[in-house]
Amino acid sequence: MALERPISPNPYDLLAPVPSFDVTSADVTDGAPLKDDQVAALGDTSPQLSWDAVEGAQSYVVTCFDPDAPTPSGFWHWVLVDLPADVTSLDTGAGAEGAELPGNAFMCRNDGGSKAFMGAAPPEGDQVHRYFFVVHAVKVPELGVDSDASAAVVSFNLAFKTLARGMVHGTYRH
Repeated sequence: MALERPISPNPYDLLAPVPSFDVTSADVTDGAPLKDDQVAALGDTSPQLSWDAVEGAQSYVVTCFDPDAPTPSGFWHWVLVDLPADVTSLDTGAGAEGAELPGNAFMCRNDGGSKAFMGAAPPEGDQVHRYFFVVHAVKVPELGVDSDASAAVVSFNLAFKTLARGMVHGTYRH
């Protein structure tokens, strides 16, 4: 049985505007269905991502958010914090639990409970879900949170420390 509910807006349209930059991926085509590797039951593999260096950025934060989850707060699939400013790409699988990350980067707990990337997992029969892979260029070398911070706390800090933001989004439906 399908859940009857409205489509959520792009959550980044609701934030204060910042300059944007391009994010590309060998694994995610903007607006197209995700590959099986990015689905929870089929791979749980974070996608490859690349972006241009942002002038003035002292670090980057990478997130994956599903605003279409049947909750008032959406669903955070990935929160990767404090990537060094000289990092402008992540390999496929960089979000694996226990993955070696550059510099002092670390992952915070996703809404599934792990400090890793969690693939798409919309409820069976639900509407198409969007998965926003977002790279936040940050104006400080460290966001000021630790790996126990929730995605909401990370997002709150980003609201005040983001210089620019780029994204690519995929979709998925069972």
